[in-house]
Amino acid sequence: MKETVNTDAAPEAVGAYSQAATNGELVFTAGQIALTPDGDLRADAPIAEQTEQALDNLLAVLAEAGAKPTDVLKTTVFLADIDDFEEMNEAYAGYFEESPPARSAVEAGALPKGAGVEIEAVATLE
Repeated sequence: MKETVNTDAAPEAVGAYSQAATNGELVFTAGQIALTPDGDLRADAPIAEQTEQALDNLLAVLAEAGAKPTDVLKTTVFLADIDDFEEMNEAYAGYFEESPPARSAVEAGALPKGAGVEIEAVATLE
């Protein structure tokens, strides 16, 4: 049975979607950008800071669903500019030091609200 996940510890959805959805075994998050829970957009911040904010949001949504960083199976990172990969990767590594998940990183033509990075995840609740 599908359930939606929502938390005030991450920015509310800015469209017709939920922060995450779960079937009780897996959690699928929406992409998170450098938008604070209060709605302040940090799109002009360096990519490392944008990555940290996106991951803070992502982990808050996962925590609401009952998942920890070690429960993340896969992430997808969308970059407005693939040349920002190294800076994003350095910030990202600090969030998944133990048993990092599988990951894809791709350059996207444009991201919501002019963000430099967007990150989504799939995690297990088992």
